[in-house]
Amino acid sequence: MAKPKTHDEALRLRLLHRAAATVFDRGTAALSLRQLAADVKTSTTAVYSLFGNKAGLLSSLYQEAVRLFIARLATVRPTDDPAGDVIRIGLAYREYAVANPHLYAILFSDRSLQCPSDADRPREVIETYQPLVDAVSRGQRAGQFSSDSTPEVIALSVWGMAHGLVSLVLSGNEPPGLAVADCYERTLQAVVTGWREAEERVPEFAGAP
Repeated sequence: MAKPKTHDEALRLRLLHRAAATVFDRGTAALSLRQLAADVKTSTTAVYSLFGNKAGLLSSLYQEAVRLFIARLATVRPTDDPAGDVIRIGLAYREYAVANPHLYAILFSDRSLQCPSDADRPREVIETYQPLVDAVSRGQRAGQFSSDSTPEVIALSVWGMAHGLVSLVLSGNEPPGLAVADCYERTLQAVVTGWREAEERVPEFAGAP
């Protein structure tokens, strides 16, 4: 009978998520392979077998953050309302960040973890950004968004707003008495409305003083 495989995918994921939590809390320098193995109740041999060394672990950690982020955005399926899809992608963005703050920080904040993957970053940036660009492009073809700017520029403004508000939450810098959760979707809607074709915006403000 073959011996059971102990260095499996489940162990790899446990190690990655524990490593991500350590980096989020204390930084890359605090990540010790020996301590990581002890935290997950495995051996350093298992860590080296799965990742090679610390650099390999950090690279895998960044790749896992990218993979899960792309998978979360992919759950937002295109509909016949592209402008609504943009808002739903923005909501998925926030949900991923709040549910996985350690992975989100690694993906968008910790440059030291991105270094091992610099050769792949152009491809990864496109993959994380593309669903939003595609939704805006469909919105332009449907006459929902202004054609005066490229879809990349419109998508960037939505992404920047989402990232800014999410970062306030994760860094603990929400202004006293104000909660991003209470205004996040309305802010998304305001950005989307601002990029709509002028003739589409008029009915929304009809009758305004």
